[in-house]
Amino acid sequence: MLSSSNPMNVLITRLPHGAGLPLPSYQSASASGLDVHAAIPRELTVEPGRFATVPCGIALAVPDGFEAQIRPRSGLAADHGISVLNAPGTIDADYRGEIKVLLVNHGTMPFCVQRGMRIAQIVIAPVIRVTWSEVSELPRTQRGDAGYGHSGV
Repeated sequence: MLSSSNPMNVLITRLPHGAGLPLPSYQSASASGLDVHAAIPRELTVEPGRFATVPCGIALAVPDGFEAQIRPRSGLAADHGISVLNAPGTIDADYRGEIKVLLVNHGTMPFCVQRGMRIAQIVIAPVIRVTWSEVSELPRTQRGDAGYGHSGV
């Protein structure tokens, strides 16, 4: 069984433009995400309402049965309105290209991304494969098809 004392080994390659940058790392003993860094040659400004693709200078070999999710960093979101546009971004187990993050600026001020800045998190998560059983009617529940706002709150 995988645990913090028995971690999963994931193969990682540092790309040439990621030289000198740290590999993704946990920032606390119980953190679930590993912070990833911007591997850009010079400062990049993301204007309010705009987004930018930020390379991370790494490629992964995620094990079969898992995915890597790219998630926003809460501090960047709370302090600057910076998030990941397609959160969570999915890195499939068969993808071997560079990890890139789509940062979006929901704030009111331009945001400057600097080389080496921690811009997002990677979480490795299990993937459950499904098969479909097409039926003419689904089992009934108390909620039924009540959607948005169904609770009245």
